[in-house]
Amino acid sequence: MASSRPRRRGGGGGAPERVAADNWERLVRGALKRDHHRPAGGAAGPLGLGLAAAVPASLGKTTNIDQILQAADDIEGEDPNVARILCEQAYTMAQNLDPSSEGRGVLQFKTGLASVIKQKLAKKDGASIDRQNDIQVLWNFYLEYKSRCRIDDMQQEQERLRESGTFSTEMGARAMEMKKVYATLRALLDVLEILVGPSATDRLGRQILEEIKKIKRSDAALRGDLMPYNIVPLDAPSSVANIIGFFPEVRAATAAIQNCEDLPRFPYDAPQLRQKDIFDLLQYVFGFQDDNIRNQRENVVLTLANAQSRLSLPVGTEPKIDERAVTEVFCKVLDNYIKWCRYLGKRLAWTSLEAVNKNRKIILVALYFLVWGEAANVRFLPECICYIFHNMAKELDGVLDSSEAEPAKSCLTSDGSTSYLEKIITPIYETMAAEANNTNNGKAAHSAWRNYDDFNEYFWSRSCFKLGWPPAEGSKFLRKPTKRKRTGKTNFVEHRTFLHLYRSFHRLWIFLLLMFQCLAVIAFHHGKINIDTIKILLSAGPAFFILNFIECCLDVILMFGAYKTARGFAISRLVIRFLWLTAVSTFVTYLYVKVLEEKNARNSDSTYFRIYALVLGGYAAVRIMFALMAKIPACHRLSSFSDRSQFFQFFKWIYQERYYVGRGLYESISDYARYVIFWLVILACKFTFAYFLQIRPLVEPTNIIVQLHNLQYSWHDLVSKGNNNALTIVSLWAPVLAIYLMDIHIWYTLLTALVGGVMGARGRLGEIRSIEMLHKRFESFPEAFAKTLSPQRISSRPVAQDSEITKMYASIFSPFWNEIIKSLREEDYVSNREMDLLMMPSNCGNLRLVQWPLFLLTSKIMLANDYASDCKDSQYELWYRISKDEYMAYAVKECYYSAERILHSLVDGEGQRWVERLFRDLNESITQSSLLVTINLKKLQYVQSRLTGLTGLLIRDETAGRAAGVTKALLELYEVVTHEFLAQNLREQYDTWQLLLRARNEGRLFSKIFWPKDLEMKEQVKRLHLLLTVKDSAANIPKNLEAQRRLQFFTNSLFMDMPAAKPVSEMIPFSVFTPYYSETVLYSMSELCVDNEDGISILFYLQKIYPDEWANFLERIGHGDSSEDDFKDSSSDTLELRFWVSYRGQTLARTVRGMMYYRRALMLQSYLEKRYLGGGCVVSCCLLLNSTHFLSLFILVFPLPGIEDGNSAAEYIDTQGYELSPDARAQADIKFTYVVSCQIYGQQKQMKKPEAADITLLLQRNEALRVAFIHEEDSVSNGGHAIKEYYSKLVKADVHGKDQEIYSIKLPGNPKLGEGKPENQNHAIIFTRGDAIQTIDMNQDNYLEEAMKMRNLLEEFRNVRGNHGIRNPTILGVREHVFTGSVSSLASFMSNQETSFVTLGQRVLAYLKVRMHYGHPDVFDRIFHITRGGISKASRVINISEDIYAGFNSTLRQGNITHHEYIQVGKGRDVGLNQIALFEGKVAGGNGEQVLSRDVYRLGQLFDFFRMLTFFFTTVGYYVCTMMTVLTVYFFLYGRVYLALSGLDYSISRQARFLGNTALDAALNAQFLVQIGIFTAVPMLMCFILELGLMKAVFSFITMQLQFCSVFFTFSLGTRTHYFGRTILHGGAKYRATGRGFVVRHIKFAENYRLYSRSHFVKAFEVALLLIIYIAYGYMKGGSSSFILITISSWFLVISWLFAPYIFNPSGFEWQKTVEDFDDWTNWLLYKGGVGVKGDNSWESWWDEEQAHIQTFRGRILETILSLRFLMFQYGIVYKLKITEHNTSLAVYGFSWIALLVLVLLFKLFTATPKKSTALPTFVRFLQGVLALGLIAGIALLIVFTRFTIADLFASALAFIATGWCVLCLAITWKRVAKTLGLWDSVREIARMYDAGMGALIFVPIVFFSWFPFVSTFQSRILFNQAFSRGLEISLILAGNKANQQT
Repeated sequence: MASSRPRRRGGGGGAPERVAADNWERLVRGALKRDHHRPAGGAAGPLGLGLAAAVPASLGKTTNIDQILQAADDIEGEDPNVARILCEQAYTMAQNLDPSSEGRGVLQFKTGLASVIKQKLAKKDGASIDRQNDIQVLWNFYLEYKSRCRIDDMQQEQERLRESGTFSTEMGARAMEMKKVYATLRALLDVLEILVGPSATDRLGRQILEEIKKIKRSDAALRGDLMPYNIVPLDAPSSVANIIGFFPEVRAATAAIQNCEDLPRFPYDAPQLRQKDIFDLLQYVFGFQDDNIRNQRENVVLTLANAQSRLSLPVGTEPKIDERAVTEVFCKVLDNYIKWCRYLGKRLAWTSLEAVNKNRKIILVALYFLVWGEAANVRFLPECICYIFHNMAKELDGVLDSSEAEPAKSCLTSDGSTSYLEKIITPIYETMAAEANNTNNGKAAHSAWRNYDDFNEYFWSRSCFKLGWPPAEGSKFLRKPTKRKRTGKTNFVEHRTFLHLYRSFHRLWIFLLLMFQCLAVIAFHHGKINIDTIKILLSAGPAFFILNFIECCLDVILMFGAYKTARGFAISRLVIRFLWLTAVSTFVTYLYVKVLEEKNARNSDSTYFRIYALVLGGYAAVRIMFALMAKIPACHRLSSFSDRSQFFQFFKWIYQERYYVGRGLYESISDYARYVIFWLVILACKFTFAYFLQIRPLVEPTNIIVQLHNLQYSWHDLVSKGNNNALTIVSLWAPVLAIYLMDIHIWYTLLTALVGGVMGARGRLGEIRSIEMLHKRFESFPEAFAKTLSPQRISSRPVAQDSEITKMYASIFSPFWNEIIKSLREEDYVSNREMDLLMMPSNCGNLRLVQWPLFLLTSKIMLANDYASDCKDSQYELWYRISKDEYMAYAVKECYYSAERILHSLVDGEGQRWVERLFRDLNESITQSSLLVTINLKKLQYVQSRLTGLTGLLIRDETAGRAAGVTKALLELYEVVTHEFLAQNLREQYDTWQLLLRARNEGRLFSKIFWPKDLEMKEQVKRLHLLLTVKDSAANIPKNLEAQRRLQFFTNSLFMDMPAAKPVSEMIPFSVFTPYYSETVLYSMSELCVDNEDGISILFYLQKIYPDEWANFLERIGHGDSSEDDFKDSSSDTLELRFWVSYRGQTLARTVRGMMYYRRALMLQSYLEKRYLGGGCVVSCCLLLNSTHFLSLFILVFPLPGIEDGNSAAEYIDTQGYELSPDARAQADIKFTYVVSCQIYGQQKQMKKPEAADITLLLQRNEALRVAFIHEEDSVSNGGHAIKEYYSKLVKADVHGKDQEIYSIKLPGNPKLGEGKPENQNHAIIFTRGDAIQTIDMNQDNYLEEAMKMRNLLEEFRNVRGNHGIRNPTILGVREHVFTGSVSSLASFMSNQETSFVTLGQRVLAYLKVRMHYGHPDVFDRIFHITRGGISKASRVINISEDIYAGFNSTLRQGNITHHEYIQVGKGRDVGLNQIALFEGKVAGGNGEQVLSRDVYRLGQLFDFFRMLTFFFTTVGYYVCTMMTVLTVYFFLYGRVYLALSGLDYSISRQARFLGNTALDAALNAQFLVQIGIFTAVPMLMCFILELGLMKAVFSFITMQLQFCSVFFTFSLGTRTHYFGRTILHGGAKYRATGRGFVVRHIKFAENYRLYSRSHFVKAFEVALLLIIYIAYGYMKGGSSSFILITISSWFLVISWLFAPYIFNPSGFEWQKTVEDFDDWTNWLLYKGGVGVKGDNSWESWWDEEQAHIQTFRGRILETILSLRFLMFQYGIVYKLKITEHNTSLAVYGFSWIALLVLVLLFKLFTATPKKSTALPTFVRFLQGVLALGLIAGIALLIVFTRFTIADLFASALAFIATGWCVLCLAITWKRVAKTLGLWDSVREIARMYDAGMGALIFVPIVFFSWFPFVSTFQSRILFNQAFSRGLEISLILAGNKANQQT
């Protein structure tokens, strides 16, 4: 009980009432006095949930104040006086604990509580309060409350049920209710105990103390039911509140861990609620934390239980855990440890698997999980965990062999206690934290500190055992870095350089360069292959060795920083390879020189040639042999066998480095052949294209240029004399070579699209691509569903007749289909009417045929009626005509049988006789084909109208008036049928039927009506009424496009290849895991209704974007046309509105709703499986649970009887209430866990942020939701210093809806040492459960119909069919649907691009065996990954793209990653250009860091060649090719400008016909097609064709082009290039918050300029400058037309990079916005910066921020080199000026610098202001005017008296602008030097001028187009075309809603 907690007493023993009253009066007066002087920060919260939830952690840890306040809230309505007593006592306890309110939040809490009490006192209306009677009042209420709730009876009943092992549904629900009662009783007793005191003297006090003692002795159940737990109440196994504890597999697992018979004795102080177990022993020995023990106890129990359930064993009376289940868990959990020991050659902690008994295996598994569960950041070091486990297991082995356990010496602390955290984990953590502090917030070089990988790889060597046990504090491993001494990196150093690209993928570059060399040799020999050509081709030999030698040199250079700590073997290998390659390169080069000498000598001696050929051949044979042995699967066994030979081992080691990871990266023969053929096709196409269109056309121009001599240069030539015009040749070949190196990616893209399309077609994607196809194929869905998504034992039940199979399938399918439709209605995608039409009858009733949804049958009865009325043929012809439409035939049959059944059930006596005879006669006539003779078909419509009237009454609730109406309707139906519908002969028979006549005459006919009561009959009546009345076509039902898409994909997926479903009890359990930081959880009403600057609110925006969903929402909540004000009257409606909006954004609420569909699906599946396997009997509410489980596995189902009489004995399956089924809920909870890791949730609660309240709301609405967070707590160290303590906490909502803490595990320190997101995942992953874990981002969604396929997907892990290769999958890739693509054109581009990658792209990657983990929602093998470092990596900066490293790690550790497209998860993407740019910048920066990483290096080295090709071009290679695309433009233009300015293009054209345009055109065309996204669009187009059809695909593609998608893709090209290149050069990759809101606002010009100035605008102006100079001075034979054709791609790039942000900016060309943008731009540009001023407000601050990436000396050198290119412009242009008169002297160039300096001085004088020159302001202004006039006069004189022209003036301006930019870049690069020289202020002003000029050049066209209103309209059409095509009013959105409000 709570009273056992330590607390301070509130009164003395003699007069407790008086003391308590006096204390209380004093405390309240003090609190109220303070309340007048200080505003209460949160005092206005409501009692109970508000204040109870607000109890500060410092108070809640040692008291039960929160429970007392919650009890006060619960009984407030019953007895306010008792509630007042409880509140007063809570205040007293808070005051005693913290009198001075020093704790965080204590003062606010106490003030708020005092305010609430003040309100209570005010409610007494001045009446006095007698606190002397508080104890009596409280005691009386306690007795009355206990009696009223029948606590004693309830406890007795629970005890009886526990002993019997039964579980009652009613009992389970009652137990949940009793939790609140127990909590209230507990709080009452605690307060009574405090008030009475320990030694009461009066009778009442003694009576109370006796009751307290009694309760303490017998309240085990009470305490057990109140004890917090996660899933299984293991600490209170006797609790009946949770059925999971009664599951046989859980009981078996619990019994297994409690088997302590062969364990040594140890002290056990645990409560008596449970038995002692192995976890208690481990805690005693090693000192694990209590909550770590509790957490892992549940984890192990569930792991064992689920392993047991998958064995499908029969359950005995005393279930026992099976040896196979234990061994399976043991081998999987300790698999990495076993491999680690074998790799290091160390003996395992046990002798052999066979020698370890079952109990010992469980203990070792438990130990591993406990070690891992408390390891905090050390969990990122899986081999360190292995090291810790290895030593602790050895210690444990000694303990287990003794008779009495003793604490482990390794964990003994100074005070004699044991603490695993303090002694083992904390020292390692502190060292890692010290290294992390060296990162300078991520800006330091990677080589300056050890990251997680460095720490982990220390344990890849046997030398790690020198660390000792426990780890020696003085070891190098635990050495903390200091200025002078630090431990170096381990095995790898992430130096920041592009050279990593060559080092990691040297085989690719060597291959491409050698092939280029060979193709060039062949081309220069005119395609002739003879002995001379072959000898030249053999020059590839020396080139190969030299290139390998360069790679070896890079290995040596890039290892600096790790030599001291690297393994000796690694250094030895480096030295041996370096010496070997040095020698062999020299030798082979020497031999080849001799071969060339022989060739030139033209003698017959070819000795050197033979030797050379022999050497190359021998070396090639050895390399091929080792390649085969290392990479070819068939040779791998031979390779393993050869490892026994040290000779082979040595050479294999030289050939390929041996790491702990990366071993065995081979695939099956079929997989290998598959990707080899794939790449052979690509390479054949690539080299054919390269030879004929790139290399061969350049041969003749090259030969001509080489032979040209004495060319005339326009400038002073410095470098081109005597080198055969080398620079000219370089300028010719450079763009071609750049395209040659990157166009392999083009061929890869094309073949990927083709192969992906074929694979998709084979996988049956896109078979159902329209609602019409869904209608046509609906008949086949039930069978497909039953065979794929239903367990085989259900779908293969025996039936009496084959004709009943379809009905059985329909009965299985219908409840699931209906739940899907209900979920669509709950999400407001369909209306009530559409839901009625889409719902499918259960098909389990007595009707003889399959009943299909009404949307397939609507209007069919009317058409059939028309056919019948027009029928002039036979019955056969009529039926043949009707049967042409199979659904019309179904409708007619169902209408007939339903009418018969309903009429038969409505009446009795004579009426029933009439119905029976009528349908008997009709059946006979149908059988005899005489129906047209029996009835008058023209009167059928009258029968239909009467029947419609009858059903219209029956679908409503029964009243006397309606019953009379039914009687009347039946009589009218009788009259029509008897006297008009039936033929004459039958009519006479009925008229003379005496029985009927007598009943009618007496008024008895149809007088007694049996109104439909049961659900089945109600459903049938409603369905018949709709069948008869719905006339409009249902061809477009559902109307909502999203609903259509979801239903189409779901039904399509039923025909895809997927594993068979297991019963829920046997499925693989899984968790879903979502990291969250501070994103939007739930939109508030203020956020919904507030207007932005354009007058648009989020709510208004969504109403216009989703008008049908808004109408459906209003219909669902019972509102008509409502405004925001209408919702403010109802809190429930307001909440529903908030959720409606949040479900359409990228919010946590949407993600949680989607993921909780998993639980809902599992509950439904489990519930129905029990019903089906129970043979249709209603399962008793009080069955033995193990019997229920036994039934679910083994009972034979009853076959359905025949339907030849139109009836079936199958039970009507009702799914209503399945969510309340205890068995279904428990089964779902044991298989599914959802943890959201809300990292700062604790801080948000303390600061009372709305996000915390919203998360709490989600907890209340989703009982299975768990929230993990990091809790910070102020504490004091032993030395008296203030410190912070950190805890990983897990909470859920308790019965009161409050946060209930389940686990709280102390951490060694702040867990955020690296990247935030993976650290957030790591701290919470210990709370996940199951064998699989799905990682979900908080911008994702899920759907109920997809959740139903999850158990099929999880079966892929077992790889039963063997179609995933030689290894079981470790990551299952899942298809994504981007749900944000329908809002705007930008969103559509992003959506289509993303969709093509996550479908077709990843489909092919999995096919080629190189799919990685590209983000969520992949499903991980949980055990595999948590034992190998987790689901992401977290080292600072290098792991900025944390997700991708999970795929790298999994692959390197012999995992297998697959991709599956029969299941999908929703995903949101960025929808605004700025958001997209930030996202792409983040990803590109992450790829830049990947280039430097050891994971990419090892994969590039250890993959076989063809697999490496795929890996490169689909990861970092994609960005390399993107960068090469942009660099091609630079190479081409700089080459052309060089030729133009030097005059060589004209000189060459004079002396020879300049050829080579074919190659240049091919290169530029390829570049242009990549630039505009054509090759990005090819996979998109294939996806469109596959899933939409050819015509829709073509239309979509054309629409994209009309919406300027090429501009978007060109712009994105620049984004990726900039961030990728900058990251590798300078670093600076970081998480960029893109924001996931609704983007329709206008982005200001200045904001766009800030974001894109350096990434796009500067580069675009540079390209424009090159183009202008080229057109001004270049020579083009074809004139301007040729110039335009050859530079069109470059001009397109310039326009796209400059104006895309404004083209895609809403209202970008609206005049008023343009005016406002100009004002904002000028204010920003001229505003002075300062301390604390952000770049958003000041140009100066922004300019300083833009320079932050230049940090290192190396970076400055690189920037200097790159900046020098701008000097070329002035050097070339100055010699082109007319004033130089063709003088090529260097003095001309020198004079231009003098002119530039003069201009700079003039600029300084012009920008000088009186404020800066206060001495002579008038003189300064006068001087500026004189200088301005003088400058103008000087220019005029130059033009008049010299050959200087106006054209020269503009040319000089271009030259000086480029040179000025160069000088500016150099000044920024060497900022310190500029400041030292006092030039920094001038540099800043010049930079401001440049930015002002660039901004003006961009702004002028915008202003021009803003003058024309139609431009803005056209832009809106382009931006929001999708919305317009759906009839939406985007123009109204952009204009704002203000005009509407005014009118």
